[in-house]
Amino acid sequence: MNDDKVGPGRKVGRLIGRVLLRLQQPERMPSLLPRPDDGSSVTDCALYVRGSRQPGRPSFADAYNAARRRRGGFVWLGLFEPSWAEFAAVAEVAGVDPATMDKTLETDRRPAIERRGEVTALTVRTARYVEHAELTATSEVVDTGAVTLLIGRHFVVSVRHGGAGALADVREGLQRRPGLLGLGPWSVGYAVIERMVEVYHEVSTRVEQDVEKLEETAFLRQGGCDVQQIYQLKRELVEFKRAVLPLQAPLRAMLDTGADLPPGLRQYFQDVHGRLQQVVERVASYDELLDSILQARLAQVGLDQNNDMRKIAAWAAIAAVPTAIAGIYGMNFDHMPELHWQFGYGLVVAVMASAMVILHRLFRKSGWL
Repeated sequence: MNDDKVGPGRKVGRLIGRVLLRLQQPERMPSLLPRPDDGSSVTDCALYVRGSRQPGRPSFADAYNAARRRRGGFVWLGLFEPSWAEFAAVAEVAGVDPATMDKTLETDRRPAIERRGEVTALTVRTARYVEHAELTATSEVVDTGAVTLLIGRHFVVSVRHGGAGALADVREGLQRRPGLLGLGPWSVGYAVIERMVEVYHEVSTRVEQDVEKLEETAFLRQGGCDVQQIYQLKRELVEFKRAVLPLQAPLRAMLDTGADLPPGLRQYFQDVHGRLQQVVERVASYDELLDSILQARLAQVGLDQNNDMRKIAAWAAIAAVPTAIAGIYGMNFDHMPELHWQFGYGLVVAVMASAMVILHRLFRKSGWL
């Protein structure tokens, strides 16, 4: 934005912000040239004019100045986990205020859309399915991260945190659609959200397979799933829900208010919102199914424990018969039945054995054994 077109208050505020940035970073800020092999956080930087990528690999400042001079031009800068100093250099060029900077650098942001001045901050959670041989009590199933897009009149700055959600394919795909790319910086916002929703569909399909496996083994007597496995998958599903469900509000807000959406992009956002609703419904159904599996498994565990207790009680009752008889004869009284009879010992043992056999058959008939 041109400083000549803003009020005195905003000029003073912007000047103070720049002075504070310089005081906190006394060394000269980096130019953020897009060199992927020099340890920079820049993944790519390109100038687009009327839907076409311009040749060369300019710095963000040069590309942004060129975009402001050309009709239908904007620059897309991609950053991956930038340092404060690197991002501060970009923010100074783009006119991003310190509060937006702090929020953008947060690694655990929820999906949101926020307008500050001429810059709109759009945050989307990324996700990817983590391959695993089998589901255990500690298996990682879903890995999530975040992408924040700072969208201005002539620029888009994408800041990504986490291993999921690489945007190289998004950029390549968008560059093959010059008609869509020619709609301006918000076309990048649409392309990123579209890709995230596609990934949500893919992840939800893989999670569904894990849920089906748990459902198949939940009621097996031997080799069935443990309750800890169900809890672990439910925890991973909760993490996935935190990425998917909150995105509904920002998309709905964009469609309701219009934001800065070009007329040609509104239908695109409506379509992606509809596909997001499908994912939300699928995830909600998986959550309910896992709750049912968990409750059923807990009920089965309780039933198994009850059966074990009945078996223990039955064997204890059987063992109590000879114990009681032997205990009586172990009292060493002189006058007891059959104490001095030569067949007394055999008779007592036979009575013990008969009583134990009778009790065993009764318990088997009642289902306790």
